[in-house]
Amino acid sequence: MRTLIRDVSIFDGSGSALQTGSVLVDGERIARVAYGADALAGETAEVTIDGRGKTLMPGLVDAHTHLTWGSSVEKIYHQFILPPEELKVAAWRNARVLLDHGFTSIYSAGALGDMIEPELARAIAAGETPGPRMVPSTLERSPEGDEGVDTGDVFNGRGPDAMRRFVAYCKDEGVQSIKLVVSGEDALKPGSAMQVLYTREELEAAGEAAREAGLWIAAHTYSPEAIGLALDAGARILYHCSFADDATLERMAADKDRFFYAPGPGVSVAALEANPPPHVDMTHMKASANERMGLEGKLVPELKARGVRILTGGDYGFPFNPHGRNARDLEHFVQYFGFTPAEALRSATQYGGELMGLEVGLVKEGWLADLLLVDGDPTADVAILQDKDRLAMIMKGGALHKAPAEIAATE
Repeated sequence: MRTLIRDVSIFDGSGSALQTGSVLVDGERIARVAYGADALAGETAEVTIDGRGKTLMPGLVDAHTHLTWGSSVEKIYHQFILPPEELKVAAWRNARVLLDHGFTSIYSAGALGDMIEPELARAIAAGETPGPRMVPSTLERSPEGDEGVDTGDVFNGRGPDAMRRFVAYCKDEGVQSIKLVVSGEDALKPGSAMQVLYTREELEAAGEAAREAGLWIAAHTYSPEAIGLALDAGARILYHCSFADDATLERMAADKDRFFYAPGPGVSVAALEANPPPHVDMTHMKASANERMGLEGKLVPELKARGVRILTGGDYGFPFNPHGRNARDLEHFVQYFGFTPAEALRSATQYGGELMGLEVGLVKEGWLADLLLVDGDPTADVAILQDKDRLAMIMKGGALHKAPAEIAATE
């Protein structure tokens, strides 16, 4: 089917200024992009959408997604670990919630249950349930660190051979990206962020096995040592990196074309804003969030200035940071990291598409038609993307997940 989207202000994902134009979608891909007030006036299509000056842009990409962290704007869970049957229900719901809020692609940063995400990714791809394009992961794998620091599951044991077995297991399961928790986590155990939970030999074995299997690695890293080890292992994306020192910053800048970086401010800001009931102690989490935001407020602009690709995605799924609020990260990039709105949008579109390894994230001829029609100008105010009612149209692969209120059908 052909869909013509006329008279729109186009943000193409590259960070360039808006331009008036029209876009023709044929099947699942963008067939033509033309600029000018009367662009594509002679084209015919089964469906014509009159944009009337609204903004057409690529669908959003969340680079740090945990679908099995159950809470969403539709249902809050006051427990982190859910029974298996409810965990699956929550993951399926959260995938749909993210698509409802304009996220047409997501890169998983780990799951709380085994086999759930590969199954969900297959169901989405088959059209059995609504959701974004998905790079699925499995259980976050972290061994015990010094003094019993444990932020995940040992899963398959210790040592290089165990890492190779774990990668083989993930390959057979249908996982596309393996999540390795390389650093501790101050929010769970104060003072543990600087601890490294793997040996160099284990990470090198994981990196080699992942490359041979055609899989990617996503790494939770805080300390300079953990960041260096993850880069040496060939990790595709690094999360947090809050305690990077000057030498590590230089290393990250030198390797800028080999990896992606997602600081994840969403969970930090939400933790600082949270007002938990008296029986819930968020003291450690708030202290950690405050320290990280202070450090990242300096680190992220430095890395951006050096050309590191910095992506949005902020550990959504906690009761105080539910799925559906993911677009807040764009505003955080502007408010805390000094991005312009267009730069923040590029992080969530073009760079996100590059992370996914798919032809998404740009309004470009031949690319997949994952598109949003926005009532307003997000390059002036990215906060409007937090209101799903401002998304007049959500298109994924040329199919309308959400159609405009008025569609003029042509013969």
